[in-house]
Amino acid sequence: MPRDPADSPSPRRADAARNRERILAVAREAFAVPDADVSMAEVARRAGVGMATLYRNFAGRRELLEALYVDEVDAVCAAAATVEGDAPGERLEAWLRRFFAYFSSKRHVAGALLEQADAADPVFGDNRARVMAAGAPLLAAAQDAGDVRGDLDLAQVLQLVTAVARIEAAPEVVEPLLQTVFDGLRGPGRPAAS
Repeated sequence: MPRDPADSPSPRRADAARNRERILAVAREAFAVPDADVSMAEVARRAGVGMATLYRNFAGRRELLEALYVDEVDAVCAAAATVEGDAPGERLEAWLRRFFAYFSSKRHVAGALLEQADAADPVFGDNRARVMAAGAPLLAAAQDAGDVRGDLDLAQVLQLVTAVARIEAAPEVVEPLLQTVFDGLRGPGRPAAS
């Protein structure tokens, strides 16, 4: 049976998808630099695309920043379903470490996005709700297993992790602080990590 041409991407659509991904990758790298003032022209130059291609994909700077932000949220939410560990507490910690990395890297994108919008913008609230929905089952399972103390909700746990993520210091300074958060989350009688 011959394949329906609609079932496979055309070379043009595949090229457009590659351009979009290249633009996002370049922009993600460019905006990861603290206090970077990256123009749309600079993003296009680094991605090796013309301005028309850039604006065909992202109508403006805000749309580009939103796409970067949403991509990171998508990755954190997807990680909640794929984290590994022998116990629910280990899976929660693995996901919280992924969230920590996300928050540490998104600081700059979120800051730049806040210059285009305000904190009440639905892009922030909607994506926060998605992260909460993704992490809630992991916390509940860890609490049900007694791996994690039961007197904290996910918002409190994420506040602890983001507080450490906001610390601007070398990884060897920040990691023990993050581990202290995880040790403090352990349920009664659970040994701290060594």
